[in-house]
Amino acid sequence: MRVVMIGTGYVGLVSGACFADFGHGVTCIDKDDDKIARLKQGLMPIYEPGLEAMVARNVAEGRLCFASEAPDAVAEADAIFIAVGTPSRRGDGHADLSYVYAAAEEVAGIVAGFTVLVTKSTVPVGTGDEIDAIVRRVRPDADVAVVSNPEFLREGSAIEDFKRPDRVVVGLADERAKAVMAELYRPLYLNETPILFTDRRTSELIKYAANAFLAMKITFINEMADLCEKVGANVQQVARGVGLDKRIGAKFLNAGPGYGGSCFPKDTLALVHTASDSGAPLQLVEATIRVNDARKRAMAGKIVEALGGDVAGKTICILGLTFKPNTDDMRDSPALEIVPALQRLGARIRAFDPEGREARVLLPGVMFEDGPYEAVEGADAMVLLTEWDQFRALDLDRIGALMRTPVVIDLRNVYRPDEMKQRGFAYSSIGRP
Repeated sequence: MRVVMIGTGYVGLVSGACFADFGHGVTCIDKDDDKIARLKQGLMPIYEPGLEAMVARNVAEGRLCFASEAPDAVAEADAIFIAVGTPSRRGDGHADLSYVYAAAEEVAGIVAGFTVLVTKSTVPVGTGDEIDAIVRRVRPDADVAVVSNPEFLREGSAIEDFKRPDRVVVGLADERAKAVMAELYRPLYLNETPILFTDRRTSELIKYAANAFLAMKITFINEMADLCEKVGANVQQVARGVGLDKRIGAKFLNAGPGYGGSCFPKDTLALVHTASDSGAPLQLVEATIRVNDARKRAMAGKIVEALGGDVAGKTICILGLTFKPNTDDMRDSPALEIVPALQRLGARIRAFDPEGREARVLLPGVMFEDGPYEAVEGADAMVLLTEWDQFRALDLDRIGALMRTPVVIDLRNVYRPDEMKQRGFAYSSIGRP
């Protein structure tokens, strides 16, 4: 099928490349001329394992191309996906839908013949209705079916999530559109992937509800970790004991410094505002946002406590700055709260992250090093903040020899407390005795 993907951010680029890998012809469009030029050279604007090779393969085989404008491709498309950003709006926290509506208006003026216009961006309930109204206003004669198809991609494993998803959700009211969407996702039928066809508003809400529930799950285990520290219990064993219950499941029960990233913070906030405006406030989600924000701030205090209550003049090594491993995404990363808080208290920060290049702009005053051993040399403490695989197998004897004082604060529970103690570290972690 002929597909147009508007937006080459995280969702648009991964989705476009995966549809091309399914065998469809895909044109990815973005207003950023520099980004398009880099993509044509094979340079990825994001870090995602396997993406560069997939893009190169499908470009070489003629199924994937990039353009800043492609009116012919839009006119000939069977399906056009809107995959532009919906950041939190300044001042009120609502989702900023200006990019979505602008894309819909532009597309409406170009389409020819029956076209499925699909919202891939995460949008509040009722956005599809507004897009439909825009299309009717711009082109009353257009034969367009507006569809909701939210993404459920985890950064760091997005290709696997697209090709082997737990489910595909499609919201629509047009049988012709249903046939198009079924054909687009036909390769997934081989894996017996559940494809849930529902109405548009329900589809839009499913995305927000899923992210809010996962955010609550993370926040719940983080609060359990605090309780474990007070009563002498082990949060990892609590999480395992709880997660083995099939009604609950083990995923997203890893205690840490709080959630971040491109989805959970903005989506929970947007959902809270939608619910409040609709007269059905979501108090559990509201509490989740408050607790998570407070947790990030509290982690700086945990580091200070491990250093005897005073970090002024001390050098602290931070390993990992992105909000999770296998991504270069710094959005709402706990590092953006923790590092400045330590700097305000007089600490000198040395840091290393395998992919978090944007941190150099977002975290002024930090000394960035080329590897973990360079970052830890002469440090008064080492903080493990993001659990990149390469941090799981560090030479701990070498780490101890390089540090000024062997203090380790493990905010991801990567290491074993007994081993760290045997190696002479003053070690603290999350929710473990």
